[in-house]
Amino acid sequence: MHDNIYLVYNFKVEPLQPGTEILIAELGYAGFESFLETEEGVTAYIQKKEWREDILEDIQILSSDEFKITHEFNEIKQTNWNAEWEKNFNPIVVDELVTVRASFHDKPQTKYDLIIEPKMSFGTGHHETTHMMIQHILKNDFKNKSVLDMGCGTGVLAILTEKVGATKIDAIDIDNWCYLNSLENVDRNDCELISVFEGDSSFLDNQKYDVIIANINRNILLADIPVYSNHLNKNGTLFLSGFYEEDLEIIKSKCAENDLVFIDIILKNRWLAVKFIVK
Repeated sequence: MHDNIYLVYNFKVEPLQPGTEILIAELGYAGFESFLETEEGVTAYIQKKEWREDILEDIQILSSDEFKITHEFNEIKQTNWNAEWEKNFNPIVVDELVTVRASFHDKPQTKYDLIIEPKMSFGTGHHETTHMMIQHILKNDFKNKSVLDMGCGTGVLAILTEKVGATKIDAIDIDNWCYLNSLENVDRNDCELISVFEGDSSFLDNQKYDVIIANINRNILLADIPVYSNHLNKNGTLFLSGFYEEDLEIIKSKCAENDLVFIDIILKNRWLAVKFIVK
């Protein structure tokens, strides 16, 4: 059984930039789910059940003459996550408004202070997709809105929506570890308007939302966009991330089929976060 076991890869990258950015993008596409940038490169995590011996064969940058990249890896259990994470985790600041930090970091001066201890859950803000979704939340009006955060990971996006004025928030993740971690982080940030559930889009019944946030991956998004459309109120907003710029047209096409109009886009290191509204 591989439950509760992750593989951690420590990559040394020369030159660091843009090598680290490219490596993280390619590893994300291969199935790695959490990343921490280090002074020498990047630490990447993947569930053992998602790992295969040839996992790095399609990582093109590893065979590039422009970069020198070496790595080592080992197994860790989820219970060891905090110790591994604390060795590398630094607070991040998004647009000088939001700080995502751990409880052992000093309290920041930014308007919004999010305390996230991710264990093995995706979503510290370090990955481009989470960072861009935070930017979308900051750019848009969430006051008195009802929100669904699909694939909530650590709960960081749901937590921020409450901080910026949303009044009813549901956060859902299919992974039990993410579900439990989101509950912890919601409590850690003194949030009172977030309900956390374990499940996927089939969990939704007759609920309707003003805003749906989904930071997952391309294939799940394509399968679930019709569901998101059906669960949005009139003039509702959909934010999607977890895919590359080359996937944009297929995402836009699926959204158009489901009465969703493309409005805005943020791009970071080949990753996209996009905004649609219901026609």
